[in-house]
Amino acid sequence: MIDLSTLPLIITLPTCFAGGLFIGYGYFLALRETANLIVREGQPLLGLALTLGRLSLLVSGFYIAVLAGGLALLTAFAGVLCAKVMLLYRVGREAL
Repeated sequence: MIDLSTLPLIITLPTCFAGGLFIGYGYFLALRETANLIVREGQPLLGLALTLGRLSLLVSGFYIAVLAGGLALLTAFAGVLCAKVMLLYRVGREAL
């Protein structure tokens, strides 16, 4: 097995940031869809599946980042937060 903490930071950090963007985008899109299901009184099993899916995506992504070290975890978290900001900006523009 490859020890992710031995990879150079110039490879690890951009990869973790891009992974965080991907994870965050998927997480917050699923969260938005879950909220829409609750408001529209949609299928509860679909809402449960979306909730479990987004949480498992987030946990597995952060677990892989932890294997690469603390700095990689912080970088992945920054990617998730940037994805949240991008989606909130997009929702704000759609509301106008």
